[in-house]
Amino acid sequence: MHIAYFTNFYHPIVNGVVRSVASFREILMKQGHNVFIFAQSDGTYKDTEPFIFRYPSVPLSGDISAAIPVSPFVDQLLPILKLDVIHTHHPILLGQTAARKAAELGLPLVFTFHTQYWEYTHYVPFPQEAIQEFLKNAVHKWLRDFMQKCQHIIIPSESMREILVRDYGLAERYTVIPTGTNLEPFLRADGRALRQEKGWQDETVLISVGRLAPEKNWDILLQAFAKACVQHPDLRLVLIGDGSGRDSLQQLAAQLGIAERVTFTGALPFEEIPRYMKAADVFSFASVTETQGLVTIEAMAAGLPVVAVDGSGTRYYRAWQRGIPGQERC
Repeated sequence: MHIAYFTNFYHPIVNGVVRSVASFREILMKQGHNVFIFAQSDGTYKDTEPFIFRYPSVPLSGDISAAIPVSPFVDQLLPILKLDVIHTHHPILLGQTAARKAAELGLPLVFTFHTQYWEYTHYVPFPQEAIQEFLKNAVHKWLRDFMQKCQHIIIPSESMREILVRDYGLAERYTVIPTGTNLEPFLRADGRALRQEKGWQDETVLISVGRLAPEKNWDILLQAFAKACVQHPDLRLVLIGDGSGRDSLQQLAAQLGIAERVTFTGALPFEEIPRYMKAADVFSFASVTETQGLVTIEAMAAGLPVVAVDGSGTRYYRAWQRGIPGQERC
């Protein structure tokens, strides 16, 4: 088959959507399919993979850029590729382009539901509760309309399936397919040297990974950690990641009197994360907005017990991950 993937994020950006897109593409290519990527450009990154086509973009914050969904080159290229299906990983920007091109070319449109989009309305600068409620309702309606254009929807977890069936009435046009994870780097990593280098030998290290943003619920994690420190003064919390909420989280840690017990590493190369996991004692996760939560699988692969909130994405991880060291402690 010839498959077109439309995604607002791809390498060099590191996030869950990019990892999902890349891993599914890799497997499909190994099975003999051709998967063409249509994504944003940051103007400097040089692709080493084949069949990557870039739309122009404008910078947003950090290393994130937004695609400008206009490209005469792509318009001319798509009919030549003899596509069998168009698969979008977002409903906006390039997702709208994917839907339009699928209709023009008479192709089926598939959509992977990676994100609980209604949890991101706080980025619109209208904090009033009534306006936020209006925005969330508008997002729900808009998503419902977009999914009506799709012939099939991929859902990454059973907990998200429950939400989408309940709130959007999906009856048949979906399949639950979790994103696969390469466990080997986490199984073979060794964190002893890092633990010594950081001076964590006599501490009990809790670790978490993710974008430092409000929807990840970090303030709850810091508050819970502050309470735990009262009875366990040897605790250390290590937060891997960066984002718009870093300054406010550091201020909160200071207000709670735990600033010296919390380490903000900033963003790290993905290759570094396995040994940080291995250097820790417990993985903690407070997000309630996940659609799958790949980091919890990776933590279990590293042998860590996982303490997480009862939220979507993480709710269905149980000890059925047979063969993963430490999974029996989750």
